[in-house]
Amino acid sequence: MSSRDSKDRFAEARERMLKWDLTGRGITDPGVLKVMMEIRREEFVPAAYQSQAYSDSPLPVGMGQTISQPYIVALMTQELRLNNFCEVLEIGTGSGYQTAILSKLAKKVYTIERFAQLSESAQAVLGRLGIGNVEFYIGDGSCGWPQQRYFERIIITAAVPKMPQPLVEQLAEGGVIVGPVGSSGVQELLVCEKKKGKLTEKVACDCRFVKLLGKYGFDEAED
Repeated sequence: MSSRDSKDRFAEARERMLKWDLTGRGITDPGVLKVMMEIRREEFVPAAYQSQAYSDSPLPVGMGQTISQPYIVALMTQELRLNNFCEVLEIGTGSGYQTAILSKLAKKVYTIERFAQLSESAQAVLGRLGIGNVEFYIGDGSCGWPQQRYFERIIITAAVPKMPQPLVEQLAEGGVIVGPVGSSGVQELLVCEKKKGKLTEKVACDCRFVKLLGKYGFDEAED
């Protein structure tokens, strides 16, 4: 396959994603739209699902985890209201796709993944793409970053029964945290802002994510 063929293989699919799944569903942030076109989702999708790389649906990435559908990735990113001064904490590295999107819009991304295999795979892909403003950690994301620090933005990419208190504590004053909150079946995508130490919240949409397992997430045996 020539370099041109390789470059153009998913071009039409990306254009359809932009037109129908993103702008067609209310994604308006020009920075988010630009990055969603630049970061190639096929790089983060297992070979067996390459043909579905730009379908607006989640896809398996191993270890019982998924890569979120493009619309949800774009919506969560848009709701974060990122700028290049923000340091972002991401809970759930997964494939690294959302991590890559964040890295292009923020100063630095700190990302936590429970499964070493997924974290190592994501590190390899981001390294291959030349993305260097990301720090990785393998552990319980519900407990927050292991060192004491504050983040202007936090994104949770797996379902939690309620906002984990360690994450609320690590959110800087005036900061924004976005994540799916509810039962292990269906959740509400909450967008919360920290004001005078407390969270104000709005619901962006209903959603369905895999569970965040951990001390302040779901127990492995929970339904």
